[in-house]
Amino acid sequence: MEPRAAQVRRRERLGRQQKDRPSREGEPCSGGAERPGGIGGNVEMHRGPDLVQWTQHMQAVKTQLLEQAQGQLMELLDQAMWEAVQAYPPQDRPVPSVPPDSLHKTRESSLGKRKVFIIRKSLLDELMEVPHFRTIYHMFVAGLCVFIISTLAIDLIDEGRLMMEFDLLTFSFGQLPLALVTWVPMFLSTLLVPYQALRLWERPQSGGAWTLGVGLGCLLLAAHTVVLGILPVHVAVEYQLPPASRCVLVFEQVRLLMKSYSFLRETVPGTLRARGGEGIRAPSFSSYLYFLFCPTLIYRETYPRKHLTIQMGIRDRTPNVRWSYVAKNFAQALGCVLYACFILGRLCVPVFANMSQEPFSTRALVLSIMHATLPGMFMLLLIFFAFLHCWLNAFAEMLRFGDRMFYRDWWNSTSFSNYYRTWNVVVHDWLYSYVYQDGLWLLGGRARGAAMLGVFLVSAVVHEYIFCFVLGFFYPVMLLLFLVFGGPLNFTMHDRRTGPAWNVLMWTLLFLGQGIQVSLYCQEWYARRHCPLPQTTFWGLVTPRSWSCHT
Repeated sequence: MEPRAAQVRRRERLGRQQKDRPSREGEPCSGGAERPGGIGGNVEMHRGPDLVQWTQHMQAVKTQLLEQAQGQLMELLDQAMWEAVQAYPPQDRPVPSVPPDSLHKTRESSLGKRKVFIIRKSLLDELMEVPHFRTIYHMFVAGLCVFIISTLAIDLIDEGRLMMEFDLLTFSFGQLPLALVTWVPMFLSTLLVPYQALRLWERPQSGGAWTLGVGLGCLLLAAHTVVLGILPVHVAVEYQLPPASRCVLVFEQVRLLMKSYSFLRETVPGTLRARGGEGIRAPSFSSYLYFLFCPTLIYRETYPRKHLTIQMGIRDRTPNVRWSYVAKNFAQALGCVLYACFILGRLCVPVFANMSQEPFSTRALVLSIMHATLPGMFMLLLIFFAFLHCWLNAFAEMLRFGDRMFYRDWWNSTSFSNYYRTWNVVVHDWLYSYVYQDGLWLLGGRARGAAMLGVFLVSAVVHEYIFCFVLGFFYPVMLLLFLVFGGPLNFTMHDRRTGPAWNVLMWTLLFLGQGIQVSLYCQEWYARRHCPLPQTTFWGLVTPRSWSCHT
């Protein structure tokens, strides 16, 4: 027999354990404590470790549920914020009338609008979850399969062999390694020069030392502009790079220039205020390096990032990058390039390759434009899907960039003003922030029409420069389409135009515009190869050759 005092101490110890133990449903809290000593104590000793494990598991489940609820709440708040932002009038609409005493405040708030980054998915990713919309995507994939099958069938019938040739693709991407090597000094210049110039301007010096630092920083920026402006042009002309390789250089040239300007435009005012006495911390080099690769042209020191994975209540420290999603987007971008090559090779090259052999006539020009409307629209959709969706989303996923609204529902636009705002949100944000708003600031906030015209002029010049760089000749089709047609349509087909008929009209004009571009640029491309200039002159370079070439 156990001594009575020992039995009493053991019963008290078991009673304390039962008090600490959470009660189960249908079991009294003191049930184990009132059992006789020997048998009840052995049962509790066996159930103790299981109870501890069960308690830890329930705590982990509770933590996981709380983390998931917090994540969902953050998404709901982000969505509410986005809807609140969308509730404001579009940026190009007239500002509602306000009382005279608050006009100055309203003007200041309009001039002070800044891009707000929030976590959101791309619109096509959301639409792809709908089976009906996914079927449209399957139709385009089926069209690519038909092009491949028709190419194989034609080669088998005409040549007697079953082998696909990618002559147009290999020609377009010829000398690609040279273009990539040229990109290296362009990127290094963008990485080092703007940030170093900012560091020179923010040094706490006075008098001549600060003036010398400012002059040295401006000299560095001038050298940076020369590297980005002259080096790619020299390489493209000197080595006669083909169109796709030129695309790599000119897109990176424009992108790096826009990123450099955005970085300096966002940080220099803060640097000047800091020298005036306000304590503003200088941006970190890591944030600038991240900005050079993330899919936006507006610099911020921090961006909303994609949430980390959560497992069993423990936050995983490794980024949740969906590499399968990245590979899928890169594969789709490559598929779009193949699709474009098939369209050009089957629908454009046979039509325009021999047009210069016939006399120029209005009838032939109109027929070629009508023939080019369908392939031109296909090219527009492929460029949109390959770059604005696949390419940018792939980089956003790799960098865990949260705001993936690179475009909006431009296909539903009933006005060209809305189409210009929603087609390419990345470029539109840059133009709105640094051309439109800065133009309003310089003009005192009164000349909105002049600021909008400045946006069109900058966009038209840059687009025409890109086409001139890629094709290797000057033929201002894009410039005229922007200034002669795009500008007036932006002011006439504004946001007050609603209804299905306006959407049909917008799509009709898009078809015709794409047909004009494809037809005229293809004719000029082949005319310059069939009728080369005997002597290179300035007027020979800027005069369209397709008007006079007849072989």
